Amino acid sequence: MQPAPLTRGKEASLTLQRLVHGLRKAIPKRRFRLLPAGAEPTAANLLISRGLRAFGDGLVSILLPAYLATLGFDAFEIGTLSTATLAGSAVLTLAVGIVAHRFSRRALLTAAAVLMIATGIVFAAVHDFWPLLLIAFVGTLNPSSGDVSVFLPLEHAQLAQNVTDRGRTALFARYSLIGSLAGAVGALAAGAPDFLRDAIGLEMKQALQAAFLLYASLGLAAVLLYRRLPSDAPDANRVSAQPLRRSRSIVLTLAALFSLDAFAGGFVVQSLLALWLFQRFGLSLAATGAIFFWTGVLSAASYLVAVRISQQIGLINTMVFTHLPSSLCLVLIPFMPSVAPAIVLLLIRSALSQMDVPTRTSYVMAVVTPEERAAAASITAVPRSLAAAASPVLAGALLAVSSFGWPLIIAGGLKIIYDLLLLATFRSVRPPEEHGGGRNDMSVGDDRTGNDARVSWWR
Repeated sequence: MQPAPLTRGKEASLTLQRLVHGLRKAIPKRRFRLLPAGAEPTAANLLISRGLRAFGDGLVSILLPAYLATLGFDAFEIGTLSTATLAGSAVLTLAVGIVAHRFSRRALLTAAAVLMIATGIVFAAVHDFWPLLLIAFVGTLNPSSGDVSVFLPLEHAQLAQNVTDRGRTALFARYSLIGSLAGAVGALAAGAPDFLRDAIGLEMKQALQAAFLLYASLGLAAVLLYRRLPSDAPDANRVSAQPLRRSRSIVLTLAALFSLDAFAGGFVVQSLLALWLFQRFGLSLAATGAIFFWTGVLSAASYLVAVRISQQIGLINTMVFTHLPSSLCLVLIPFMPSVAPAIVLLLIRSALSQMDVPTRTSYVMAVVTPEERAAAASITAVPRSLAAAASPVLAGALLAVSSFGWPLIIAGGLKIIYDLLLLATFRSVRPPEEHGGGRNDMSVGDDRTGNDARVSWWR
């Protein structure tokens, strides 16, 4: 006698439930952890502070050109102010590098966060060009979607000290991931002034000023986080603040290449890219913020992918072969006839262009000795900031005479040159983990006798 259809259905259902239950028990639950394996708990404070600062940077990078335009400044003046912010960050980073051995990183990071508070408050209150230029130079305002501030080398050196070699790239990927996601949310929040104007009749200028006060409050939150760092940082900081010796040649070569990339990137800092979208396509703050939200989300996702790719093909190959197609997209964007294909190329570029960020940072920290890491971080960061500071004023001048998009073409072309030079110079200089080495292994050509690790441009 055949079982009734209802009985067969119940049996099938029970079998399916048992199968699902078995799979749940067999497959381990994996949750995203803030810190990767091998990282010390202290690093969590730095990751959270990175997120807060990135939210503020993402917000003001979109609102800055709109705010300055509201005050009556033209594209050239906006580019000049962007240059001042980047140049000031470079000078401040250099100054901190000189005195870093005298103070703990906790004290230096706290002081930088206090400066962030002052920058937000004063920028909201001052409306004339020359005072704003001075404030832009001495403050922490960032017109870029990335972190080019004095915080960067300090946090990088501290993070590298608090993680093993195997977990280093993953930790820097999380650092970049959190920064990119928070920056994307900040860019999306740039539509708030339009909402406040329409909802409660608040004047656009007042709404934009409120955004800078919010930026200041984020600096206050960063102060509280930095105060939780270990108080014994001075001793560790003195150890890591030794001048470059064995790694001098390799770090200077990297600094030169990174400066070329940063000079190219200065033509398309987020504030000026937003200004170009305003000019070329007449986009609103809300629409522009939404675009940069999705570019930030794609960049954030790329950081995690970069870790997997780098484990398969190496750090240098990941930096180069993900960066090249993104640079080609940048060259093509100005030739797009309408906003839709331009946005598509922007999104493709964002999905690829930032994969070199965690891998680049990890590479620099890997190919120098632990005691040289702080010096290497500063020496590679300061020239990058100076180079990036030189180009926004040029981009502003180009945008003042034409909305075609020449800054994008120049930036893409220079970035392609950077990629090819980086590959030619460093393809055979591998970090310890790509040799199966430990934390203190050096795979940069030093002979353990104190000689410089040398890199040839023709290698």
